[in-house]
Amino acid sequence: MAQTLLLDTVTWDLVTDVFGNIAVASEPYSQAQDAASAIRTFQGECYYNTSLGVNYSQIIGKLPPIALMKQSFAQAALTVPGVVSAVVFISSVTERVVSGQVQISNSNGRSSAASF
Repeated sequence: MAQTLLLDTVTWDLVTDVFGNIAVASEPYSQAQDAASAIRTFQGECYYNTSLGVNYSQIIGKLPPIALMKQSFAQAALTVPGVVSAVVFISSVTERVVSGQVQISNSNGRSSAASF
């Protein structure tokens, strides 16, 4: 079962559980959150694997078609281990900020969603 550190959905920062420990998320939400993190990652940003992330040089300052952004974001989401499908919804494109939601299905047939 994959776990990840639970992030606040607004600040994208760590949160604590009721005992004051750093909270963790479990499947399938952990995979949805990791997919949202992959979407928020600029390609080349992860020094251990520079192929991860979204090629934002094709997006920032260019206003590409929404379909291209969704495809790029879905491809990034599919790099998360155990994610077998991803559907991306874009809710806002404002200046340099793209907001939306990624809905994933994992290899166990479970689904979840996370905002980015």
